[in-house]
Amino acid sequence: MKNTPVTIKDIARSLNISVSTVSRALRGMPEIHPNTRSAVMRLAEELDYQPNQLAKNLAKSRTRTIGVIVPNLSYYFFSAMLNSIEESALQAGYSVLVCQTNESYLREITNIQNLMRSQVEGFIISLSRDTDNYEHVERLARKHIPLVLFDRHAESIDASKVIVDNQAAAFKATEHLIENGCRRIGFLAGPPQLLLSNQRVAGYREALAKHGLSVGDQYVVHCDYTHENTIMQTLTLMSLPQPPDGVVMISDRVAFPAMYAMNQKGLRIPQDVAVVSFNNEPVSAFFSPALSSISQPIQEMGSETVRLLINQLDASDDMPVVKETKIMETQLIVRASSMRG
Repeated sequence: MKNTPVTIKDIARSLNISVSTVSRALRGMPEIHPNTRSAVMRLAEELDYQPNQLAKNLAKSRTRTIGVIVPNLSYYFFSAMLNSIEESALQAGYSVLVCQTNESYLREITNIQNLMRSQVEGFIISLSRDTDNYEHVERLARKHIPLVLFDRHAESIDASKVIVDNQAAAFKATEHLIENGCRRIGFLAGPPQLLLSNQRVAGYREALAKHGLSVGDQYVVHCDYTHENTIMQTLTLMSLPQPPDGVVMISDRVAFPAMYAMNQKGLRIPQDVAVVSFNNEPVSAFFSPALSSISQPIQEMGSETVRLLINQLDASDDMPVVKETKIMETQLIVRASSMRG
C-alpha cells in the first residue's frame, strides 16, 4: 500500500467490514458503532488514507483547475513566473488558483489543504523560506497527485522540477568579480535551510577555490529576505576587519537594501565594493549604479512547468509518468555595479 493510494476498499478488507460501513464511519455517521468508527479512523490514519479528491477519473466532471503555491507575489520572480504559468495553463484549457505562503511553513500546509478542497487537479509549488519539513509535499507525491516544483525545491521530494543550475550560476557571478579584480569576496546568502541558497554558496566557494582564493566563513552571512535583516547582515559583513571588496547577493530583492546599507556606510559601488546579484529584476537596470545580475529564463520556466504538469494530468493509468527535472540556462547581465576597471 506504500506505493499506491489507500482506498476505502483497502480499509474495509483489512477490518473485514463493508465498504459502505467504512464510508459512513469516515463521514462520522451516527449509526456506526463508536468502536467501529474508532477502528476505521485509526487504520485510516495509520495507512495515510486521504479521500481521493484529485483523482482524474472522478465520476463528476474534471475541474480543469491547477493550484499554484508561491512564497510571495510581491517578489518579481514569482509574479513573473505566475504570469507565464497562467498564460500557458489558459492555452492548455486550464484555469489557475493561486495561494501565497508569505514564507510560512504552516501557511504552506494550509494552502495545500484548501486547494485540495477546491478540487484542483494538480499542484505547482515553490517552497517557502521557512519550510524544512517536506512531509506535506511528499504526501502529494506518494498519492500520485500531479505535482511540479519550481525554483525552491527539495531533493528528497520525488516530483518533477523546473530549476536553474544555481551552483553554476553563482560560480559565474563570483568568477566575474574575480576577473574584475576582487580578492576578498563575500556572499549575502538566504536562510541556511534553503537548498537554492546553499547551492549558490557552493558555486561561490567553487569559484574561489579554482582561483586560489581563500576567505573565512565570516564572509558568508545569511539573511531572511526582510529589508531590516538584510541591512543588519550587510553592515555585519562590511564591518569585518578586512571587509569584502566584492559581494555576491542571493537576489536583487536583497541587493537593493544591501546596496543602500553600503551607501549609508560611505562605501562606493563598485570602487570600494563590487556587487553582483540574481534574478535581473527590470528595475536593476535603472538602479544607481545599475546592478549586475544573473538572468533566469522566467517565461520558458513557466511554460515548462505547466507542460510537465499537464503530462501528468493527461497520463493514462497504465502508463506511469516519469519524473523529470528540467535545468534551465542562466545568463549574467553585466552592469556598472560590478565593473571596477
